[in-house]
Amino acid sequence: MILSTISHFQLLCCLVLLLILPLPLYSADPDPLQDFCVADLKASASLNGFPCKLAAEVTSGDFFFDGLSKEGNTTIFGSAVTPANVLAFPGVNTLGISMNRVDFAPGGLNPPHSHPRASESGIVIKGKLLVGFFTTNNVFYSKVLSAGEMFVIPRGLIHFQKNVGEGKALAFTAFNSHLPGAVIVPTTLFASTPSVPNQVLTKTFQVDDDLISTIKSKFGS
Repeated sequence: MILSTISHFQLLCCLVLLLILPLPLYSADPDPLQDFCVADLKASASLNGFPCKLAAEVTSGDFFFDGLSKEGNTTIFGSAVTPANVLAFPGVNTLGISMNRVDFAPGGLNPPHSHPRASESGIVIKGKLLVGFFTTNNVFYSKVLSAGEMFVIPRGLIHFQKNVGEGKALAFTAFNSHLPGAVIVPTTLFASTPSVPNQVLTKTFQVDDDLISTIKSKFGS
């Protein structure tokens, strides 16, 4: 009788676990129900990506992208980011992957920024880069990397790469999102539209209004 009671109790526990354990899985991205979903960029983005092109309209070219083969023109920061996300490469739609090419002029900087929807891994192809990121506890991790060495940036954390070598540098980065997004700290603070009020920035950085106005003028804001 005791064994029978234990068996029924174990059975009840198993049923409860079966009901509870799958629940967290519902918050994850669902598995694709088709081989691919090449983005129809003429349509508006839906909840988690773009609608699929009709299969009859899909071509081999939808699955190949040559944009990362070309060196980018460096900007005011001395770096150029060439994305291969869903907006540039529709074939990655719903696949949860994308890449960037990052070119650096001598002394160039990919300024502090974060990716709200993805973790990042990267590999230095040419040159020497100082790579660093900051935790939510204000701990700073960094290392100088040479060609062939990799780095990883946890999702959402602010990070940067700076060319500390003598010539140009090149890195490729990869993301676990087809549209990782990028919040670039200096342009967000000093070149947003509409602009952040000066009194917010003067209080934030503990400087006077003239300095904030000068910084904003550097970004054309």
